[in-house]
Amino acid sequence: MVKLLSGVSAGVVSLMLLGGFAQAADLPGKFEGVTIDAKLIGGQQYEALYARIGEWEKATGAKVNILSKKNHFELDKEIKSDIASSSVTWCVGSNHSSFAPQYPDIYTDLGALLPKEEIDAFVPANIKASTLGGKLVMLPRAQFDVSALYYQKSLYQDEAKKKAFKEKYGRDLTPPDTWADLADQAEFFASPPDFYGTQFAGKEEAINGRFYEMLVAEGGQYLDADGKPAFNSDAGVRALDWFVRMYKDKAVPAGTTNYLWDDLGQGFASGTVALNLDWPGWATFFNDPKSSKVAGNVGVKVQPMGSAGIRTGWSGHHGFSVTESCANKDAAASLVWFLTNEDSQKLEAAAGPLPTRTAVWEWDVAQAASDPYKKEVLTAFQEAAKHAFPVPQTAQWIEISNAVYPELQAAILGDKTSKQALDDAAAKAVAILEDAGAL
Repeated sequence: MVKLLSGVSAGVVSLMLLGGFAQAADLPGKFEGVTIDAKLIGGQQYEALYARIGEWEKATGAKVNILSKKNHFELDKEIKSDIASSSVTWCVGSNHSSFAPQYPDIYTDLGALLPKEEIDAFVPANIKASTLGGKLVMLPRAQFDVSALYYQKSLYQDEAKKKAFKEKYGRDLTPPDTWADLADQAEFFASPPDFYGTQFAGKEEAINGRFYEMLVAEGGQYLDADGKPAFNSDAGVRALDWFVRMYKDKAVPAGTTNYLWDDLGQGFASGTVALNLDWPGWATFFNDPKSSKVAGNVGVKVQPMGSAGIRTGWSGHHGFSVTESCANKDAAASLVWFLTNEDSQKLEAAAGPLPTRTAVWEWDVAQAASDPYKKEVLTAFQEAAKHAFPVPQTAQWIEISNAVYPELQAAILGDKTSKQALDDAAAKAVAILEDAGAL
């Protein structure tokens, strides 16, 4: 077990390996000659954290060999390929609460490798969501995700636009609080191909997750009480019709069905999108003049609600796991701890992501007091978190997503009606669950 010595400041923490492992003297242990192979999620918003890996290497004498750095959808496919070919020979992998139920056997119990006081320092709900079958399979990073609404403030300060909107819709132009209002505003602001009202990620789990949360906001269920697909309902049609409308009316870019998260982040930062439902990790990027043309012009508010009076709130969190096959689990656990400790979480939280350590939440709130934009971001996402809900608790969620999203795309592109697409998607989902013995 890796055990923290008390009375040492964060960032200069001595560790001791107990329970049969060699004793370590400095920082997060000593692992001279050890190389940890890792498969990590890639993306601009993660690079600052990964820069800390060099600190861990210097402190421990070990090395980290990053085998892959891909978006989570591609990483998921690679991990499944490794499982199928019995080649899970690496030690540390990025994980996510939505993806973790697929891998019940490949990750070890971090609760047996890390001290209880360190685990207790995390928000209990995040630890609960990271525990599967009694095993803590993932240590949460400062990446608790729920989306809030980013928007260009100047659009709502433009007197000509305010007047034109009032004349057309009979109400004042203010940042939207419902998805119906957002749709109207997205169409109003859109001036393709130079400017768009909004955007959405249109493939993989990304579009299925957005559809799922919109379905909930419309009063529907993805899976019913018996675990059977129920999204091909009237609520489901209303939810999917929202995406169809945005695409048909050219309120979103034509390529949106090929977009994933980085595309959305870069799109809003380019200044060509009015309204953007997105994750907290982009907050600093959007307001940095080095990376964003909308810096100084970004407003953030709680996500809109659907016709059922429920706000969208698809949520989850990122983390790191250690494989059962890892030959140096103590060193791997040390690396996972280092990438999720207080210093690491403060680094990530400073850029916008929501922390998963209780003390870092308190630190984050204190930081916001002197930064109006940070305060607005934190206030919006704290409110957004009140409406958060996880994906359906089935190990087949990603497999179902992979079958459902092409049907959602077919409706968005006009190849099928929303009802036809959802009926076809539901039939595929039923087959997947039946094959897995879940129905």
